[in-house]
Amino acid sequence: MINEEYEFFIAGRARNKENILKICDIFDKYNISYYCFLKNEDNWGYGNKNQTPEERQQEFESLGLKSDIVLNLFKQDLEGEKRSKNLLLVLPAGKAAHIESGIAYGMGKKCYAIGEYEATDTLYNIFEEIFCTEKELEEFLSKYIR
Repeated sequence: MINEEYEFFIAGRARNKENILKICDIFDKYNISYYCFLKNEDNWGYGNKNQTPEERQQEFESLGLKSDIVLNLFKQDLEGEKRSKNLLLVLPAGKAAHIESGIAYGMGKKCYAIGEYEATDTLYNIFEEIFCTEKELEEFLSKYIR
């Protein structure tokens, strides 16, 4: 289980793996701690490295909701979210990542997003800022660490 504190919880959809990992690289560049569900991917208990993100997600979606694997991942991710000061949602994102954003907001954490959202929604106002580009995020993070 997770025993450390993080500055950010990075939420997103597994099918958006490539973009999420690019965002993780930015956090690494600025040495800002974060929890990202993709960073413990080798310990998920299903799938293999040769699968595409789509294949791996399809395999995950075939698991039972109350299976040990699903419940373990749920507990790990929720613990990572609890131990994080802020949340960054990487768009496009699925239902689970949007739920994680709502949980973070409800816990009083500052929420941010990066990417384009499909349509205006009043609930996107939970985000302190929605960064359009990686450059905007980098500018924010460079000031955040000061």
